[in-house]
Amino acid sequence: MKIKYDKEVDVLNIQFNENAITETNEEKPGIIIDYDASGNIVEIEVLNYSKRESSPAKVEYEFA
Repeated sequence: MKIKYDKEVDVLNIQFNENAITETNEEKPGIIIDYDASGNIVEIEVLNYSKRESSPAKVEYEFA
């Protein structure tokens, strides 16, 4: 999994795998979900992320 915040365009991208994207949906405004041919999520993009999160560069990761 890769998590990237691009400050220049204010987009948070969470990539779960490198499968080919065959379908893209914007189910809620500014939340884009890409799927592979099997219906699995490939990546999620959050547009205008700094307006949704007060600390866009802060990331917490927990492995349980």
